[in-house]
Amino acid sequence: MFGEKIALIAPCGINCGVCMAYLAYAKGVTKQQGVSHCSGCRVRNKNCAFIKKNCSARIGKDIQYCFQDPDFPCEKLQDIDDRYRRDYGISPIENLKVIRDLGIDAFIEQQDQAFKCEKCGGIKSVHNGFCYDCEKDQIHEHTDRKKTSLRKIQQR
Repeated sequence: MFGEKIALIAPCGINCGVCMAYLAYAKGVTKQQGVSHCSGCRVRNKNCAFIKKNCSARIGKDIQYCFQDPDFPCEKLQDIDDRYRRDYGISPIENLKVIRDLGIDAFIEQQDQAFKCEKCGGIKSVHNGFCYDCEKDQIHEHTDRKKTSLRKIQQR
């Protein structure tokens, strides 16, 4: 039912479909400083973008998701989870538990509701909260403000 969306669920439980780099790529937001592009971990046939080649469980090769590792959650996944909880209010580990306990379709339905834009029905980014369908102009303004702030900090 959700074939294309399933491919955007990274082994670590992060939904690449709500990542600002994926949304910029998928929605044609101009690539510039502060706006990167990514097509997703699985689509690029990569291991997790954060754990990379340091996975002892061979995520993406021997197992599909980190919860299938007997050592779940490993220290590297716990570090990612701590950062995502702190910075974005989500937990990749909790995401993986939903996938494990309720299935991938239920997880995707939850994600679709959680990140649905109230204005247009598009998708909001987990990283910056912008809808990449109806708020593209604001994304560029936000990026420009961040660059200006960074230059001011660097000049101090």
